[in-house]
Amino acid sequence: MARTKRTWTGEEKAELWSRWRRGESLSDIARALGRQKGPVHRLVANAGGFPPPSRKRSDRCLSLEEREEISRGVAGGLSARAIARGLGRDAATVTRELNRNGGRDAYRAAAADQQAWDRAQRPKACKLAERPPLRLAVAQRLQMDWSPEQISGWLREEFAEDDSMQVSHETIYRSLFVQARGVLKKELQAHLRTRRTTRRAKHSSRNRKPGGQIVDAISIRERPAEVEDRAVPGHWEGDLLAGANNSYLATLVERQTRYTLLVKLPNKQAATVREALIEAVHRLPMTLRRSLTWDRGLEMAEHKEFTIATDIAVYFCDPRSPWQRGSNENTNGLLRQYFPKGMDLSAVTQAQLIHVENRLNQRPRKTLGFAAPVDKLSEVLR
Repeated sequence: MARTKRTWTGEEKAELWSRWRRGESLSDIARALGRQKGPVHRLVANAGGFPPPSRKRSDRCLSLEEREEISRGVAGGLSARAIARGLGRDAATVTRELNRNGGRDAYRAAAADQQAWDRAQRPKACKLAERPPLRLAVAQRLQMDWSPEQISGWLREEFAEDDSMQVSHETIYRSLFVQARGVLKKELQAHLRTRRTTRRAKHSSRNRKPGGQIVDAISIRERPAEVEDRAVPGHWEGDLLAGANNSYLATLVERQTRYTLLVKLPNKQAATVREALIEAVHRLPMTLRRSLTWDRGLEMAEHKEFTIATDIAVYFCDPRSPWQRGSNENTNGLLRQYFPKGMDLSAVTQAQLIHVENRLNQRPRKTLGFAAPVDKLSEVLR
């Protein structure tokens, strides 16, 4: 016996999108609605993760009751002007309503009202589809691995006096995920930091990781105030980025400018990390060698030797407190666009690291007023 296909009611769709906006998982939504996960996923994926816009007709539009009055007036042989007078409407409104819906002989109030709702629910024309220069600017920067939010912010700064060259980051996401005809090519999704094909509602998650025992560690609470308020350049945050087969990279982010350095590591032994970091920071000017904030990982166990060699003080975060190195944590997330989890980082060449460094340092950052880290670094070194 064939299974009857279960259709979605308006109430079910409203509940689904309400839960999706709150950040609930597809599995949780399916359970709440008494559905299988598959149909829920299809409905969300077909919309690109964007709840369909709710459209309301203007108060100036004809109501169903007014259309029924028009229908009765036509049946009674009244002129458009007479019908309009009875409604308190302009005669042109009634004439246009009749012409749009088959004329006097074919006019039906219910059908005319439904067509009006259908027209109201048509999606608005996409700004990127209507403005080729804007679409080209967005596509070029997506190819440079900029995020939609970075692109939107850069456009606001670069074209402050030209509204035609500005677009919200949500419109860019919608163009990528919903795929309006003639807008952004689907291939550009590959340049997003995540590889999702639907727009997720924002919801928070925290990753806990165990701390280690560092001898003579200096607490982050003893850092000078100039580090905390980012008033002076030369204070860095650092961490390891892990890959498959025990492969690692060291990542360093300057707190004031968000400038990033990537350091190749053959392993994460404390002596190896110490020597690699010493070599990296010795290439920096003295004004950029002030402090380094690290987590409690044992790879930094030889911090005292590092400080003696570089004159850079090392401070350690509280256990399980990655937000105390927020700039570095954010950058490590960006790096996963280039070095996804499960990738063997030992195969990454120095040329590839430099390429990724340049990509990150040339991206506009929201926290910098959509300036790029490389430009901010140039300013502080003048």
